[in-house]
Amino acid sequence: MTFHRPTLALDMAEQLLRPKGLQVSVRSGLFLGGLRRIGKTTFLRGDLVPALENLGAIVVYVDLWSNTNAKPTDLLLAEVRKKLAELQSADSRALGLLKRVKGLDLGAAGFKLGFSVSDVGKPDGVTLADVFTALVELGRTDVVVIVDEVQHALGSEDGHAMLLALKAARDAINTRPNPPGHFLFLGTGSHRARVRELTIKGNQAFNGALSQDFPLLDEDFVKWLLAESALGRREPSLMAAFESFQRLGRRPEELMKALLALQGVPDGQDPDADLRAITEAIRQSAAALDLARLDQLSPLAQAVFGRVVRSGGSGVRRVFSEATLEEYGKELGRTVTLDEVQPAANALLDANLLVRDGHGVYGVSDPFVAEAYQSRLAVQLKLAGDDPAGPEV
Repeated sequence: MTFHRPTLALDMAEQLLRPKGLQVSVRSGLFLGGLRRIGKTTFLRGDLVPALENLGAIVVYVDLWSNTNAKPTDLLLAEVRKKLAELQSADSRALGLLKRVKGLDLGAAGFKLGFSVSDVGKPDGVTLADVFTALVELGRTDVVVIVDEVQHALGSEDGHAMLLALKAARDAINTRPNPPGHFLFLGTGSHRARVRELTIKGNQAFNGALSQDFPLLDEDFVKWLLAESALGRREPSLMAAFESFQRLGRRPEELMKALLALQGVPDGQDPDADLRAITEAIRQSAAALDLARLDQLSPLAQAVFGRVVRSGGSGVRRVFSEATLEEYGKELGRTVTLDEVQPAANALLDANLLVRDGHGVYGVSDPFVAEAYQSRLAVQLKLAGDDPAGPEV
């Protein structure tokens, strides 16, 4: 049971392969960050890859989460070699689709590569830039490399080397005059802070590339899920189900869990009211896990997080200003120095609780966690006899 988004996939594929006007900057690289369990991988593999291939692109997809014990470069090279083997096989689906869409006349043969597939990636062998340049020339088309959970390339020399190799391929192909095709790189990840770091830090290979939020599922998904679930008399209204979906952070698995629990509620009750109650129970359970990550950090890190939440949760500046340092000091009952705040902010980034929107600009990575934090704080203040709204910042 899989929900497909063909319209979104086609729109995204068109923007990647046939950019217009300012969209051409997508050729520098595109990074999409999204929350956990919102259907990113399902969309990439089930919708976007087929859409790109149907427009004639050669696509290499690799999921760095598929084997966290393996080096990122090894995972990528394995998928590249697999794609090369497919294109060398005259009866492969990949080659047949490319022939049909691009009108290639290769006779009864597959791609005739000027190198051995087994040499790809070896120290004295064929580089990724060489490989993708050859594919662009032979296929007279675009090559798209999709790296899912790309943030796993951070923090290791191998991951950094992989990204540098992909950048070298991009530069080798896209800077030539009138190339027969382009190299496109798409990185996605569930750690929004780290995904964003890949495009705004000067020491990163794809510094300056585009960074956007992954498009969320909408009401069409909820309508489809209700139809597929066949809940009968226990089926809630579409309005209540979509409200529940939104309250659960638009995570498909969480909504499925809520609908499954709804089936276990005795008949005679109001399905909409029951679903709302179930939703809140699931939210509280999930919030406890998310807030536990915050509670494990230092009091200063918690103060910084609270400051960002109270300031709107996104596009927050003055996290390091003198006035803000005084606020932290009052909250902690001690003097807070500027040198202390940056490590605290970095800890929040590493925990995927905050995301850096630009130099000195921060936002909450998951609005769901921000709301849970505010709800918990309101309860704590009420129990303490203080104003739940708190002081204005």
